[in-house]
Amino acid sequence: MRINSYSFGAIEIDGKHYTKDVIIFPDRVISPWWRKEGHLLQIEDLKDYITDEYSKIIIGTGYYGTMRVSEDTLMFLKEKGLETVIDKSSEAVKHYNNLSDTSSVIAAIHLTC
Repeated sequence: MRINSYSFGAIEIDGKHYTKDVIIFPDRVISPWWRKEGHLLQIEDLKDYITDEYSKIIIGTGYYGTMRVSEDTLMFLKEKGLETVIDKSSEAVKHYNNLSDTSSVIAAIHLTC
């Protein structure tokens, strides 16, 4: 998967346009990706998507970086052995594209705020 473009509220992945938050896997995209609380990423928002086949997760916190990642979530990802990169969504997209050839990378991208 390759992210072709990102702007506030919109992302294009492998030529397909999305306007809801996404989780990007090497072979598919989940959208809409809903969270328990819109601007707070919690364990339950990711736990069903984390498996042993992934070694890194890129988290995009929104255009302005409004979404926060709870300490519990950071501990959960660390315990699962995932290297975690957290940045504003525009930078997260760049990180993901630099690593998208690596099949063990996933991304969770908040598109607005």
